[in-house]
Amino acid sequence: MKFINRIIDALDIRSSGRWFFYSALVGVAAGVGAIAFYLLSQLVIRFALAQFAGYTPPMPAGEQPLFPPAETPLMPWMIVVVMTLGGLVSGTLVYWLAPEADGAGGNTAIDAFHNGRGDIRGRVPLVKMVASAVTLGTGGSGGQEGPIALIGAGIGSWLGARLKLSHRDRRILLAAGMGAGVGAIFRAPLAGAIFAGEILYSDADLEADVIVPAATASIVAYSVFTQALPAETRFLPLFGENLYHSFSSPVELLPYSALAAVLIAGGILYVSSFDLVGRLFGRLPVVRHLRPAIGALLAGLVGIGLWYVFAGDMRALAVLGIGYGTLHETLNAASGLGIPLLLAIALTKILTTSLTIGSGGSGGVFGPSMVIGGCLGAAVGLVFQAAMPALAIEPEAFAVVGMAGFFAGVARAPISTIIMVRALTGDFGLLVPTMLVSTLTFITCNRWKLYRMQVPTRMDSKAHRGDFLVDVLEGLRVRDVCQSAQHTLLIDESMTLDEIVHLLAENQQHYFPVVDRQQNMVGIFTDDDVRSYLYNDAIWRLAVAGDVMTSPFVSVAPEDDLNTALKRFTSLNVDELPVIDPEKPRQLIGMLRRKETIAAYNQRLMEHKQAAADA
Repeated sequence: MKFINRIIDALDIRSSGRWFFYSALVGVAAGVGAIAFYLLSQLVIRFALAQFAGYTPPMPAGEQPLFPPAETPLMPWMIVVVMTLGGLVSGTLVYWLAPEADGAGGNTAIDAFHNGRGDIRGRVPLVKMVASAVTLGTGGSGGQEGPIALIGAGIGSWLGARLKLSHRDRRILLAAGMGAGVGAIFRAPLAGAIFAGEILYSDADLEADVIVPAATASIVAYSVFTQALPAETRFLPLFGENLYHSFSSPVELLPYSALAAVLIAGGILYVSSFDLVGRLFGRLPVVRHLRPAIGALLAGLVGIGLWYVFAGDMRALAVLGIGYGTLHETLNAASGLGIPLLLAIALTKILTTSLTIGSGGSGGVFGPSMVIGGCLGAAVGLVFQAAMPALAIEPEAFAVVGMAGFFAGVARAPISTIIMVRALTGDFGLLVPTMLVSTLTFITCNRWKLYRMQVPTRMDSKAHRGDFLVDVLEGLRVRDVCQSAQHTLLIDESMTLDEIVHLLAENQQHYFPVVDRQQNMVGIFTDDDVRSYLYNDAIWRLAVAGDVMTSPFVSVAPEDDLNTALKRFTSLNVDELPVIDPEKPRQLIGMLRRKETIAAYNQRLMEHKQAAADA
């Protein structure tokens, strides 16, 4: 047993096993939550939108309807009514029970990680699940990623609280829950794990501590979720059988660069529209419960208006709901839609998503981003197919790259998006152009981001403020900051209190080292120590420095780091520490002040930030 325990200790199995257990728990719960969310969404579509409006949104090949179709004929204006009622139900649920569950959901999870110590109220996942299922199931333009990310994050936070974990560990479980939910619902466990670490920051930074727990939770959640799917689609990519498009010449990167420019313009329009609609709805003189209903009403009118403009083409209704059905057709036969319809869907989808989510409706932004990026990409591909026939351009390939490039820019998550789109389409032949376009959009869209609660880097996160304090302080030495003993007034141990009082009146020094005849330090006192004797001047000539000083005293060495010094400042509640040469005990080198220690930290932090800005 001793031998086994030594092996366990050497391999740190107790620590890793603990995290495997925690992550697996989160994965099981998130997988069950993803099943419930998926079933509830399908249920609302069948018995609300299909039953009363006669409209069932087309699904991609990797999904199948779970309920038999309704026999109700299509009634376009009834779609608007169902959407409005869905917005009313969703808004009432959210603002009555959990206001933090409004909107896309990702911002709430990110904010809880950075600023909320990993705490999300236990009711939030349930409210978000029901409200999002109602919003999406009744035709609201949104996606599944935001809701399932918040559902998974809430589950991770709740488990962390029940297990009485530290704030740091609770944050890790929160992020692992985000990754588990996304990895399950999109059947992309690797993308879910990377998404959990990447989505927290707007710059090229990653929360490395969450990757392994998120990977474990995502694998478990994926395994649980796929058991609820029909056997024939269980292991298919979301958009059906694997697509394959080749990349054969670097010359093709020129039209892909033009695609990046179009996606950047579309991303700026998307984020600006999202923010503008959110501000406008925030000023509406109505109770917040009604705003999602108003947004759904307007989105429904816009969607039906586009349907009429294109003479009843059902593909135009991709601007409502998630829109994956039309996107699936785009990925397989973009020329069948044509440039006008593709551009109209992309631009109108920006508006309907802004109205649905910006008004406070509950839904994600990933699904709409895929539709917008895919349609823009296909339209650009059709243009270059006609303009450059010698390159044999495939518009469908541009649609795949457009999906990844668009969301990578506006969500500030290029790596996980590239992996996600590969998993959704099964297409691994376009890695080079996808990387190029995603990098260009990520770099250029720095000022425009969908997730407002993202912070630039780990240095800017409150969750890591203490980590960086230690890191920066450990990089500084006492000798770099302390004041030389030449500038410090030393007190002889035989000096009378009367002489000390007169020195204090003429000196601004607060801490006074006491030395013997050999100039070895024997103690230290402060001006406050002297004040306790001022009430009785009879002892001024009797007491000497040796009676006032504190001995033994705590000191630091020149080679100590400032983190060590700050711990001693804090533990003793003092503002100055003597610096002693360890090779010459009691030989005073200088004095280290707390305020100079903090000033050195702030200066080094500013240098790091400036270096990061210049890089």
